Amino acid sequence: METTWRPNAEHGKIHDRAELPESVYVFPKQRKEPLTDAAHVKNALARFDQLEGVGDADRDLAFANIKKAAAHYGVPLHETDWRKLGR
Repeated sequence: METTWRPNAEHGKIHDRAELPESVYVFPKQRKEPLTDAAHVKNALARFDQLEGVGDADRDLAFANIKKAAAHYGVPLHETDWRKLGR
């Protein structure tokens, strides 16, 4: 699956989520769950099953984005599918 996640290339701290580009979000259309560091990747994985208002196609994209960000930030990811998270 094609991902939309890209690391944030802006230098310095961003103080407002509105300043972040869509490309750093797990769910870019909904601007939910930014992935700007390893801690955010871990949080997105832990809360993945709690998100409401997103369909399976959005979840497929979101999990692909999480996998890409996890690899970038060195976060181990053992699940191969979002349906296996939390089990």
